[in-house]
Amino acid sequence: MPIQYFDRIIKTLQQHTDLSNTYEITLESNPGTITPEQLADFMHAGVTRLSIGIQSFDDEKLKFLGRKHTIRDACDLIAAANKLKLRVSGDFIYGLPTESVSDVIQTCKQINDLGLTHCAMYELTIEPNTPFGKMNLDMPTNETMAQMYNAITDYLKLPRYEVSNYAMPGAECAHNLNIWDGQPYIGIGRGAAGRVLCNGIWYEQMGANAQFDPISDDMRATEMIITGMRTVRGCQLTEHVKNVIDMEWASANPDLVTVQNGRIAPTRRGMLVLDDLIVKLVK
Repeated sequence: MPIQYFDRIIKTLQQHTDLSNTYEITLESNPGTITPEQLADFMHAGVTRLSIGIQSFDDEKLKFLGRKHTIRDACDLIAAANKLKLRVSGDFIYGLPTESVSDVIQTCKQINDLGLTHCAMYELTIEPNTPFGKMNLDMPTNETMAQMYNAITDYLKLPRYEVSNYAMPGAECAHNLNIWDGQPYIGIGRGAAGRVLCNGIWYEQMGANAQFDPISDDMRATEMIITGMRTVRGCQLTEHVKNVIDMEWASANPDLVTVQNGRIAPTRRGMLVLDDLIVKLVK
């Protein structure tokens, strides 16, 4: 996005919205696609946080993933962001073909050495009828993937706060936390979507024409469980949420979920089987 368009959007928001000093504006960028000068322009226009698609610390793996940048590009972008005192997050992919648990541990140690305060660790999932899906790839087994996932918790110095996200306390992504916690949000743009609360009714907001369609209480409660259970703190047990949760199943599986202080949350073991857990949890 050209900086002048971004600047116009932010100034319009500032004219019509009370943006306090606590607001967060995140820019997502791949290394090698933005110069230090452009990054400075975005910061002066309002950006407070940079999310970088680093993906790997191995140039050969970056080539396999179809990425155009190198590790040097990533380190240069991190350095430029640190110089501007922007909050920095890095995205990484693990579970590549032939990758081992020790490879993931090494990635965690490199992240620790970089001093990142936030990172997202995404497991590579191969979908059918994609270029990767048509290859005969030697993928890690589910058991190895689980070991990799647990290794991240054990070796990364950043605590997990969501199924794939890790951060120092206070460095969590405010935008994502807002969505995962079931709070309202607006999507702006042709492919964007939002969830808007107005006069006690939830609406699905879609597309550039900002079409608003009401959502039933049960549907919205189910969405809140799906997003809330992604986080370590879990989902608040409101009356609407209780209506769609199988509390008997939750009570019978304390190794997978915890219920305390008015919230339901996954355990460490529950995080490993989160998709199946949610299917069992929702009536």
